[in-house]
Amino acid sequence: MPAERILFLTGHLAEPRLRRVLESLGATEFEWQVLDIGVKVAALMTEAIIRRRLPRPVPADRVILPGRCRADLDALSRDFGVPVVRGPDEVSDLPAFLGRGGVEPDLSRTDIRIFAEIVDAAELSVEAIVAKALRLKTAGADVIDLGCLPDTPFPHLVDAVRALKGEGLLVSVDSADSDELKRGNRAGADFLLSLTGETLAIAEEGAAVPVLIPAKPGDLASLLAAIDAAEARGLAFLADSVLEPIHFGFTASLMRYAELRRARPEVEILMGTGNLTELTDADSAGVTAVLVGICSELAIRNILCVQVSPHTRRTVEEHDAARRLMFAAREDQSLPKGYGNMLLALHDKKPFPVTADEIAALARELRDANFRIEAAEDGIHIYNRDGHHIAADALSLFPKLDVESDGAHAFYLGTELMKAETAFSLGKRYAQDEPLDWGVAADRPDEDKTRLAEAGHTLRAKKSG
Repeated sequence: MPAERILFLTGHLAEPRLRRVLESLGATEFEWQVLDIGVKVAALMTEAIIRRRLPRPVPADRVILPGRCRADLDALSRDFGVPVVRGPDEVSDLPAFLGRGGVEPDLSRTDIRIFAEIVDAAELSVEAIVAKALRLKTAGADVIDLGCLPDTPFPHLVDAVRALKGEGLLVSVDSADSDELKRGNRAGADFLLSLTGETLAIAEEGAAVPVLIPAKPGDLASLLAAIDAAEARGLAFLADSVLEPIHFGFTASLMRYAELRRARPEVEILMGTGNLTELTDADSAGVTAVLVGICSELAIRNILCVQVSPHTRRTVEEHDAARRLMFAAREDQSLPKGYGNMLLALHDKKPFPVTADEIAALARELRDANFRIEAAEDGIHIYNRDGHHIAADALSLFPKLDVESDGAHAFYLGTELMKAETAFSLGKRYAQDEPLDWGVAADRPDEDKTRLAEAGHTLRAKKSG
């Protein structure tokens, strides 16, 4: 079978570096060509330029565009009769991209269900509960868990369950009070957290699936007995051996999950992660990744998470990202590595895709006054035809730029340089005019990848001047 022929489109400035990266691959399973499409900056090639300048018929089986190129890939594929795909943003990431066959990993699948608890539901109005539940669903929750508080009346529990069901949501009621569990079950809740062998009869008063826990902390035998009792009654259920906080039985509780899985290979298990994410002063994304990895190994397909503390404000998004990452890696029989930066909030694996020497080579070719800003291992670089300056902090660079008389331009450069300084300090990717990528730790603005963005701040300021 003949080797696949791949055509890489690029711009004048990036062409030499693209060729070097492709040549560094050595022998490949595909044949490659590079075409300078006739623009200086590769990201500025447009769909119209590609239509005008790409030869017909295309001398390749597939065309790869730069990652920041904005074009309608489906339309181009139909027009040219070959697949047109978007590659990575940085040329240095091409080897990893091509190592996957030039296909982005599929992170759409998962087999873990997320229960997201509203811990103060009893203190909220029904309207507030519904509003919060819809936000949690958008973040990735599959089941909304109504947390009932000790010694706090919840007179509107039934109304809350029915309102959430009216929104098409799955609902669980989480209480240590048998009366509240009974009311939730009768109101139409889908799950009840948490029952023991002694309270199992509550599950028979409605259709809710009970989540079974040990009769007392650490008592796995009582949980196994409750499982046997539920099976004898023909009840569907989930089992939770309960994750404990660090220094209060954490390691032993992990071992109980493993023992539960060995003892009951077919049982559906739930793990509550809040005792670790909420009670550990560490960024919750990494903690979550490890816990979801354990769930992936033990076939634990239900997770209960909470986001109460300020440092866990994105925990539902983190659990959603982690379950997708772990599913893809497990399906590939692979390490959970190389599937994207969703959980890499503070640092990037390859923070500096361009070397200082490569930046210097680009700077020597410039013939215009527009400033380019990049970050490399030696610091922040800002350069144009008039000079090339490097420093570790933005304030050291600003006096060298001679833009004090242009307030809009100065403000733009100040914000970009501070963004570059943040990226350099943390070891994150920096791309001029692009937001820093914080993974799931922050929302990213919606982006239309079929069309170029509006002119940047500098260009707009010059046009209006």
